[in-house]
Amino acid sequence: MPTQPSRAKTATPAAAEPLVVFDFDGVLMDGMPEYWWAARTTALQLAPQLVLPEQAPAAFVRLRPLIHQGWEMVLMAAELGRADLDLEGLLTHYDAALPVALARWGWDAAQLQQRLEQVRAAAIAAEPATWLARHRLYPGVKERLARLAGEGADWAVLTTKGAAFASRLLAAAGLQPWALYGHEQGSKSAVLRGLLAEQRPLWFVEDRRPTLETVRADPRLAAVRCCLVSWGYLGPQDAQNLPADIAWLTPERFAAPLAQWP
Repeated sequence: MPTQPSRAKTATPAAAEPLVVFDFDGVLMDGMPEYWWAARTTALQLAPQLVLPEQAPAAFVRLRPLIHQGWEMVLMAAELGRADLDLEGLLTHYDAALPVALARWGWDAAQLQQRLEQVRAAAIAAEPATWLARHRLYPGVKERLARLAGEGADWAVLTTKGAAFASRLLAAAGLQPWALYGHEQGSKSAVLRGLLAEQRPLWFVEDRRPTLETVRADPRLAAVRCCLVSWGYLGPQDAQNLPADIAWLTPERFAAPLAQWP
């Protein structure tokens, strides 16, 4: 599977044609069962003494809005196996807890990311239908993406998932984005800065408020229109007191013509 952006068009589009860039997990696709399965499987390979439930525990669902990279899922699965875990403290001080947890287990982020992707690749090779069945598109997503073409717009995917895995899921759903960017292509802000060279109206649709706040803090990305979806892996406070330059995108607004979007 390709890991570099794959574009459906070879010619540069007219400047007036919009480009809508979607995060993948929590915006287009709900993969919570797969996240836990992959995180649990990887953690158990590295620490077989762990006792972890087969179904995603409520604590993992609460942590999911804070998780940014795949390796963090593995680390959080291991942490949830600790009898003395302070869950509320972890939720409150998540970013500061990451390096402490890595040191506790004697792991590093690159090691966890590599092992996680190996677990996923093995699952796809051995039981592709089972792996795919752990994901589902959110209601109305496929139909809405199809209508974008009729509005003169393209859509792309920008995800922290490996590009090969996202590509496989999109293909299984019969979806072909204008471009696909995985974690291999760098940070989301860096990719968006590159896309500004297309000189076209640019939307960025996310379910992770901190990611949008990072984009908004970059003056080079002032032209990007940011939307936070009302579904997906949101934290309990994410919808409150949104700044004016981050729009709240409900399913009804998402289904409306792009001309009615923020």
